[in-house]
Amino acid sequence: MSKFADFDKGNNSIASTNIMRKFIVAGNWKMNTTVPEGVALAKAVAEKSKEVPANVELVIAPPFTHLGAVAAAVEGSKVALSAQNCADKAKGAYTGEISVDMLKSVGCEYTILGHSERRQYYGETDGKLVEKMKLALEAGIKVILCVGENLQEREAGKHFDVCRSQIENVLYHFSAEDMANVVIAYEPVWAIGTGKTATAEQAEEIHASIRNTVEAKFGRETAQDMTILYGGSCKPSNAKELFAQPDIDGGLIGGAALKADDFIAIALSF
Repeated sequence: MSKFADFDKGNNSIASTNIMRKFIVAGNWKMNTTVPEGVALAKAVAEKSKEVPANVELVIAPPFTHLGAVAAAVEGSKVALSAQNCADKAKGAYTGEISVDMLKSVGCEYTILGHSERRQYYGETDGKLVEKMKLALEAGIKVILCVGENLQEREAGKHFDVCRSQIENVLYHFSAEDMANVVIAYEPVWAIGTGKTATAEQAEEIHASIRNTVEAKFGRETAQDMTILYGGSCKPSNAKELFAQPDIDGGLIGGAALKADDFIAIALSF
């Protein structure tokens, strides 16, 4: 039976709850593809998106240089456009930065914030993320907020604390109403690009912990409505097992998002 039949995630059935949780498969292209390659990939995803159940939203996040061309390529399809980042300032003399209004003007519905690579390589702090998120939400752009632990933190048993702290330091500055436009993506940083993958049980326990952290601040209804994505080497071969878990509502896909067939196969894994 499809999990869409009665929202059979855990014990939460549509018949007995008001859960409005959305299922999302988002592709983060990172610094890959030229504009022509990206347009071709986007067109292939848009064409194949017809196979994906209506309950699953597809999101693609190409590089900034591609956004306008990719927006045109997916127009009229069920594929939503996301940026990979945004500036923490609205406008001004900030060479090389991209504002939320710029993103909005090319059709972005989402932006990814706080990806582990931004935190690790570019020193992004939780404080900066609060400013970015505030601007994005005010502009009507939804946020995919990334949280997650590195290998040292995982081996030290600090993974629950790390994710809790990242959520409290950013999301707790916002309202329950804001959460309707926020998605959380859990990244086991130790699994990104390494070929390692958290077991479905490991992924589920930390997704459940993340949902509990949201509930502690915003209440049960908001927490149950929150979409939480798995972002660690999700691919067609393991997506079905991961997505079957009660608190995993899709994936933030890296390498597999660069192949339209793989990306769609993941979206068909619910």
